[in-house]
Amino acid sequence: MNKDNQSYLEDNIPDFLVKSIKRMAIAWDKIDSDEEYTLWDADFCELQSDINVAEVEQLISPAQANYIRKKHLRMKEDD
Repeated sequence: MNKDNQSYLEDNIPDFLVKSIKRMAIAWDKIDSDEEYTLWDADFCELQSDINVAEVEQLISPAQANYIRKKHLRMKEDD
């Protein structure tokens, strides 16, 4: 397995988290294409919250939570 490809960390995540990730992907697509999108912050906060809930409830591991934050919220280690 390629150590740079950690997409396996998104396997077997809860449905509510999958839905939040999909909404955030749509939001990023709009933002990245310079489309006006006023709900970006709500999508961001919802995904952040869903990641936290899934991690605290031990539905995902801390490694999965960190990977999802970096990939889908575009956060860095020190954020």
